[in-house]
Amino acid sequence: MFTERVQSRTGQREATRQRVVGAAATLFREHGFSATTIRQIAEKAGVSVGTVMAAGDKDSLLVSTFDEGIAAVHSGRGASAEAGSRLTAEQAARRIEALVLPFLELFEADLDLARHYGSVLFRGGHDAAAMNGLASALKAEFTAVLEQAGLSADDAAQAAETIHFAYLGVLFSWAGGAFGPESAPAKIRAAALSVAESGR
Repeated sequence: MFTERVQSRTGQREATRQRVVGAAATLFREHGFSATTIRQIAEKAGVSVGTVMAAGDKDSLLVSTFDEGIAAVHSGRGASAEAGSRLTAEQAARRIEALVLPFLELFEADLDLARHYGSVLFRGGHDAAAMNGLASALKAEFTAVLEQAGLSADDAAQAAETIHFAYLGVLFSWAGGAFGPESAPAKIRAAALSVAESGR
């Protein structure tokens, strides 16, 4: 009986947190991150300001919004590299580009929010669970593709790490306005091609 009550409260708490994150996500998209207040989020979610603050400050709510989007993209796809024929460096680079494309599209959907998200992560202090999990998962996917392109397991893992850093560099440069969103996939593909060719 006691366990059921605790589980029920935990479930209610999580449902409330999801409602708060959903309200925040809607308001961030409609009004922008800076213009949205905690009070507006509370009103939209139908909870108190204290309940919103228990779910997190604005930065935490933004991170949760993106984390959920990132997790949904990642969980929505199966195994990335089909076993079988060996890949050329060009084919491997195109596969790696395809792996990151859904995340680029997620960030491109609202570049202003993506910039705020990047800024929050850069400052630190907020755990981006999905982003951290994504980093490990992406590196594993990159490694599998690079092994299929003929790199040894160790070389593929090191190359995957390098490509992941290049991917992050492209994201931050793009968010900073160094180039337009249409250039990002090609830059990641070029970095992957360079690494794949040098690792052979």
